[in-house]
Amino acid sequence: MLANAFAEALLCEKGELEGCGECHFCKQTSTGNNPDLIYIKHEKPASIGIDDVREQLVEDIQIKPYNGLRKVYIIDEAEKMTVQAQNGILKTIEEPPEYSVIIFLTNNVDVFLPTIISRCITFNLKPLRESTIMEYLIKEHKIPDYEAKVCAAFSQGYLGRAAKLVAFEDFNAIKEEALRFVRNVHTYEVYDLVDEIKRITEYKISINDFIDIIQMWYRDVLLFKVTKDPNNLIFGDEINFIRKSASQSSYEGIETILNSCEIAKARIKANVNFELAMELMLLNIKEN
Repeated sequence: MLANAFAEALLCEKGELEGCGECHFCKQTSTGNNPDLIYIKHEKPASIGIDDVREQLVEDIQIKPYNGLRKVYIIDEAEKMTVQAQNGILKTIEEPPEYSVIIFLTNNVDVFLPTIISRCITFNLKPLRESTIMEYLIKEHKIPDYEAKVCAAFSQGYLGRAAKLVAFEDFNAIKEEALRFVRNVHTYEVYDLVDEIKRITEYKISINDFIDIIQMWYRDVLLFKVTKDPNNLIFGDEINFIRKSASQSSYEGIETILNSCEIAKARIKANVNFELAMELMLLNIKEN
């Protein structure tokens, strides 16, 4: 979102600091049709190769802007650039044409070669306050405050993630599945956990979302156990279940549950057997 706003300002025909949104160039940018705004694409999902950057950046950047005074290149998930790709753009980012701006978007700056970092200006973006995200979601997406509260907390300070959650049709289904589990987990037998794993397997692509919701729930449980105040809970409308869960789990037990969730996510990311990782996590939750 920030990169697009910056690009719109740079390419605005009127030279507005925020982009006027009305000129021909701004309208082209907002509809994705501005020939001077180039998003670097890559065929391989897991990597951005030397051919990708050579054709779309290194060679293309020599062509002057079609419309105005600048050309903007945006490389999303730039951490996926291979070492060869990074080496291939060194000369370009060291001596770019004066009309060009190249933006790398990444969640992990540590994967870049030192020679890349030394040629860039790094902006570290801080997470937004939940109240700011809630206000935006209620105003722009017209959703009720309780739904905005969950999406804001779940977004971990990232406005773009919060907006995607609102539009993600499966999110509510995943949330309800996770809440159904934590409401009833202490009544389950071991064979019920096996059935539960079968149910959540259909959400395997979004399993981190499922686990994150469980973690949010137990943070609420911990907060209520400490303060006895329901006003600051994310799942405040679930106060009866949260009160019951707080009475059934010790402080150490809640800490064990939260740690087991992190371990499960790490195991799944490392391609450990999915069912086994989930079974161990669910057993820890039941036992604590």
